[in-house]
Amino acid sequence: MKKIYIIHENDEWTVHLTKRLEELNLPYEAWHLDEGLVDLSSKPPEGVFYNRMSASSHTRNHRFAPELTGGILSWLELHKRTVFNGSKALSLELSKINQYTALTKSGIQTPKTIAAVGKAQIIQAAEQIGLTPFITKHNRAGKGLGVQLFQSIQALKDYVEGPQFEEPVDGITLIQEYIQSEDSFITRAEFVGGKFIYAVNVDTSNGFELCPADSCQIGDAFCPIGEEEVKRPKFAILNQVDGTLISKYEAFLQDNHIDVAGIEFISNQQGDIYTYDVNTNTNYNAEAEDKARKFGMLELAKFLGNALKEE
Repeated sequence: MKKIYIIHENDEWTVHLTKRLEELNLPYEAWHLDEGLVDLSSKPPEGVFYNRMSASSHTRNHRFAPELTGGILSWLELHKRTVFNGSKALSLELSKINQYTALTKSGIQTPKTIAAVGKAQIIQAAEQIGLTPFITKHNRAGKGLGVQLFQSIQALKDYVEGPQFEEPVDGITLIQEYIQSEDSFITRAEFVGGKFIYAVNVDTSNGFELCPADSCQIGDAFCPIGEEEVKRPKFAILNQVDGTLISKYEAFLQDNHIDVAGIEFISNQQGDIYTYDVNTNTNYNAEAEDKARKFGMLELAKFLGNALKEE
């Protein structure tokens, strides 16, 4: 019997999808790829395959899960299996450099960014970007981890040369201009089947740990904006969003063979919009969805179920 195959490395993020598949009585099998093998002389099973490998897998001690997934996807694509979020999507999930070049190619504005390998080069990049404040982030990260705000070159030097410096898993640190929003919000637009389903406002007052999944915990705040306590929901689904921007995003997803994604953008105080993250392993916040009565994993399960029927 043909099935829906879910390629992943995090049970806590995947269980919300499998529950929806069970509600719809859809056959599925989860492939947890923290370890495994690829027999290139064999043929993959029949069915549809959905890749939700995460760039943050190394934070869960699954360092080589993305590389294994890349091999699996090549094998599936060789045999012309139906794959959602295939090799191209994985390459963007694992590299913000790849994201920004692809977004720019699609005419979508991104923050000024310089990539650096080496501690001296990180300092050089900050000097070269010529903007303060600025932020650092890892090229392969996920969840907003590693994002830090610096007010000066000296503060960056103290961090890079000190014991708190966090080496990126791929060795690449990004120096990026800091976009200050007027109301301390970013927006995340969610897409299933390449089509927009909803957008969610994310309150960044207490930091940039932006993962909306229920299992994500906000510990130390990253990139704090203010000291005052703000009593408002961390995640809130929007009723309206710029239709022109959404059309650009949908075209971008189509051009890059991405079927499921959450795209994050921010508006500065002058109203200019900057897109800074493409999450091809996207998650949804249950509390925000309950309030809005919109459910991303349900839409995703329906999409995969329709694809299976077409098989």
